Amino acid sequence: MFLGTYTPRLDEKGRIILPAKYRDELANGLVLTRGQERCVYVFSQREFENVHEQMRQAPLSSRQARDYIRVFLSGASDEMPDKQGRVTIPGALRSYAGLDREVTVIGAGSRAEIWDTQAWNEYLEEQENTFSETDEEVLPGIF
Repeated sequence: MFLGTYTPRLDEKGRIILPAKYRDELANGLVLTRGQERCVYVFSQREFENVHEQMRQAPLSSRQARDYIRVFLSGASDEMPDKQGRVTIPGALRSYAGLDREVTVIGAGSRAEIWDTQAWNEYLEEQENTFSETDEEVLPGIF
């Protein structure tokens, strides 16, 4: 499970050093793809296969499902961390998420997310009030 918030820097080659706590889970490969809210999703190879299998269950007759799957998978890139735990974020994904030097990596349970630090801070500030107002209808059994 991916947890926590980290602030690695993107180097001049478009690489970040993965948080040490994530490295074991991602050591055998990972998949980067477009995330919602203009971040980059980071899945372990195994978890990405699970997500893809769920997508395969969507009916081909659903235009919304086809559109989502196209955008999601067309931006996907398999990557392998190097010995130092660095991974290259492809240019198209860096552009999509507006990533520059300052990035924030957050744990989101089954995946990690890479955000432009300023975008993450703005998103978090926006969502904190909503977070405190969330009730059981949104997350049944949690509260």
